[in-house]
Amino acid sequence: MSEQKLKEIRRIRRQNHVRRTVVGSVSRPRLTVFRSSKHIYAQLIDDTNGRTLASSSNSPEIKKSMAYGGNVLAAKAVGKQLAEAAKSKGISKVAFDRGYYRYHGRVKALADAAREGGLQF
Repeated sequence: MSEQKLKEIRRIRRQNHVRRTVVGSVSRPRLTVFRSSKHIYAQLIDDTNGRTLASSSNSPEIKKSMAYGGNVLAAKAVGKQLAEAAKSKGISKVAFDRGYYRYHGRVKALADAAREGGLQF
């Protein structure tokens, strides 16, 4: 098997390890994070109905204030924006799903900003 295929299998295994324990519901949706090399995205997902309740990403307003879209400051802004969107929909408790990413850097900054915004993990 090629090295690239093995890396993908390991990544999916890490993701499934996290997803086994984290399940979103109407009362406690799953806050999932996706990060690329330049951007970061976050969603609140209700897994029982298969719906996205709120989402946030590096929007043009956030990009204008940042020199580079994939940094920790942008992740903090996305976390605050998601917390505001959740509060407007009456959501205060979430289950954090980091996916296959380590909990440091941009992922940790997003989570900390969401906590400061009023979400409880």
